[in-house]
Order: sequence, then structure tokens, then C-alpha cells
Amino acid sequence: MEEIRLGTIGSGVIVHSILDSIHAVEGICCRAVYSRTREKGEALAKKYHVPRVYTDMEAFLSDDTLNFIYIASPNSLHYQQIKNALNYGKNVICEKPFCARAQEVKEVIALARARGLFLIDAVPTAFLPNFEIIKKQLPKIGPVKLVLCNYTQYSSRYDQLLDGAVPNVFNPEFAGGCLQDINFYNVYFAVALFGKPLETVYFANRYQNLADTSGVMLMRYDGFVCAAAGSKDARGESLAQIEGEKGYIAVQGGSNGIAQVRVVTKDSDEIFNAQEHSDRWLYEVEEMTRMILADDYRRACRLLDTTVDVMDVIETSRKKEGIFFPGDEPCLAQEA
Repeated sequence: MEEIRLGTIGSGVIVHSILDSIHAVEGICCRAVYSRTREKGEALAKKYHVPRVYTDMEAFLSDDTLNFIYIASPNSLHYQQIKNALNYGKNVICEKPFCARAQEVKEVIALARARGLFLIDAVPTAFLPNFEIIKKQLPKIGPVKLVLCNYTQYSSRYDQLLDGAVPNVFNPEFAGGCLQDINFYNVYFAVALFGKPLETVYFANRYQNLADTSGVMLMRYDGFVCAAAGSKDARGESLAQIEGEKGYIAVQGGSNGIAQVRVVTKDSDEIFNAQEHSDRWLYEVEEMTRMILADDYRRACRLLDTTVDVMDVIETSRKKEGIFFPGDEPCLAQEA
């Protein structure tokens, strides 16, 4: 592929972050935006000098100048929008959570592979240079015994919730909740490093009967345990730490930023940082663009294998905690 010609779905903060990065990366450009309201679409297009605005999805997906669709809509819409874009012959990049259910992820992966199209989970962690450093430095700390991840970010939408509104991010009807949002990064971090856990349990704080506003996921591996905490209703410092028999790895900036990596053992104390820019989205866009232009389908497929495991862990755990979305199947016992 010579150039990524992108069309975007959504107009939230994350879309602006991605479009900011696209302007700084060669080989990728935005040619069209889709929005349900023309006012929002035109505002986004004007800011980023995008030539076309669509409010009709069929017309948008039929645009022959586009070869990639970037999806950043409410969570519950991802699955059908991915399918629609693939069926129109478009490659797809989709924000997390990729889909609400693991089976949906498997279905769209099969569709993309049958059509020979790229399908990419837009989780920054997998594309960050400092994440590769963590993987290389893990042997220094010996057998892992404990992994701790915390991502806390007080949300203004929690204030809206307390005032009586039900924002999409906390609404089960839209596959919302903290585990689907910022705690997703912690679960992805663990699964991408160590694989699928043997057993999980999720303890959630919920507002009334809506989705979780914060919570802690416990993941049992062979020989160690991981605790993943996420909160949109509290204030705190985001961090990650991997503790082993011979030392530990401290991650500054949490599981989705990995701003710096500190590796401490009995004999050494080293700091690593291959990310000169503070904007993690820039590294994500750069690495995704490099992978796509190199036609590296094999790497894209490996990343989706991780996505399937992550969504299986999250789906099973939230159901066991009693958090259900429309269309959910009954929860099956998780294998130990």
C-alpha cells in the first residue's frame, strides 16, 4: 500500500488526538469525516482541513477515495460499523474496546481475513517503543510474582452521572463502564505481556444499576497474580509495576502511556525511555502507518490474537460481576 487515505467515524477527543498525529506522519492522511450531525462534522473537517463531510453512512463507505475507516464511535456501535466497513472493502482501525464481546471480535477478524483486509485494534500500548523495552527487560527481574496496574482519571461525565444524566461511558446500553474504558488498558498491558490469565475476577463500584465507575480486576497466572485497578470516579496517580524475585520494573505514566521505564535489581538501577515525544498517539500513528505501508499482515494478525484474549477476559469478568449489556449471552464458567 502506498498511502493510507482515512475516513473517520466520531468526533470525540480521541479523534482529535489521532488527527493531530496524522498531520505529523507521512504516508497517512484524512480525506473524509462522518458524523450524525453536519455541524459537528463540518467543525472537525474545518479544523483539520478535511475535504469531505458525510452524514449518510452508505455514501461515506462508498467513497472510493478512502481505503481505511477509523472508528471512534460509542462502544456498542463498533461491531456493526466494523462489519459494514469491511463489507464495503475498506480496511479498518477501531478504537478500544474493539467490540463488546469476544465472539464479535472473532467474527470481524474472520471477515477481514476472508477479504484480505487490515483490521487493527487502536490500543496505543502495543505500538509504543517503551513497551518493547519492558518486554526486553523482563528477564532481568527474574520470575514475576506480582503485577500492579492503576489507571485513575476523574471524569467530568461522572459529575453528569451524579446530576442525573446517563452519559454513554457509564451506560450499559452503549457497552459503557470503566472496565470497557480506562481499565481496559491495564488488562491489555497484562495480556499482551503474559498471555491470557488462568482465572479472573472483577470487583466493581457501580452507580445505581448502571455500568461500573471504578473497579479492580484480579488475574491469576501460573506463579503470580496481577491486580488491575481503574477509576473514573476518583483521583490518583496512574502507574504500573512488575515485581520479580530479582527486582522490579516501574512504569511511569501507566499502562497506556509508558512514559518511562525504570528497571531496579540488587546490582543496578536503570532508566529507559525511547519516547522523546510526550504524545503517545503520535507513536501509535507512526507505528500503525509503518506496519500498514509495509503490508505486515502477520503482525496485525498477532495483535488481534491479543485482542481476542483481552475481550474474552473482560467479557467473562464483567458478566460474573453482574454487569450485562443488551444482547449478552448467559455467562459461562471460566476455565481455571
